[in-house]
Amino acid sequence: MYHNILVPISFDPDRDVSAPLKLARLLATPEANITLLHVVEQIPSYAISYMPADYMAEARQAIENELSALADTLPNAKGLVIEGHSGRSILDWADQNKPDLIIVASHRPGMQDLLLGSTAAQVVRHAKCAVHVVR
Repeated sequence: MYHNILVPISFDPDRDVSAPLKLARLLATPEANITLLHVVEQIPSYAISYMPADYMAEARQAIENELSALADTLPNAKGLVIEGHSGRSILDWADQNKPDLIIVASHRPGMQDLLLGSTAAQVVRHAKCAVHVVR
């Protein structure tokens, strides 16, 4: 049983959000803290100029609302949105907040993942705590 669980959340349609949440519920102690973390990657400056001025603020608010709704389905859970590169930001957050388990969803690797490495693979290789990968 784990006391401090990190669940990185991707809203990618290829990933099932319910599986990591179910696993967190099963592996958490009754008093465990569960953090649902979403990392917003920066949009390149050449692309942001084509978007409405309030796009990023509205997108972030929508993500925060969705995370909050997901967190409400778990005991002692909270949603958190940060900015940065997904893999590195998850690992940095984990280094600072010391979870004892990270539950990360993964998809079937494609050729790009084999060449560049996926977020889940980066977390598995470099996390300083237990990592459970859900596919």
